[in-house]
Amino acid sequence: MTEPAPAFDPVIHAPGRLQICAILSSVDSAEFAMLREAVKVSDSVMSKHLKQLEEAGHVALTKATEGGRQRTWIALTPTGRKAFAAHVAELQRLAAMTAPDLPRAGGRDDKAGNSP
Repeated sequence: MTEPAPAFDPVIHAPGRLQICAILSSVDSAEFAMLREAVKVSDSVMSKHLKQLEEAGHVALTKATEGGRQRTWIALTPTGRKAFAAHVAELQRLAAMTAPDLPRAGGRDDKAGNSP
């Protein structure tokens, strides 16, 4: 399999949706409540994220009854997996371009003798 060409995906790029795609990329599918707890958002926010991902063709939702309760399972589609891989490749490409001697977060510059 060839590596995807680096490309930002504006639907995936939002932090919550990026987390959802990252979780789904390592499993066949995940249950709604597990994703909601992992991303630490409310039901309504999770639903909005999933709707945007579904409209873009990145995820598929399946409803099933288990133990008398309806559960929603989410899976990345093949298109979603490719888009996520391309998005991660673009982030990695950009990260590789950063200069190693830039000041670190918090404004400390190790070269100036301000190391912790």
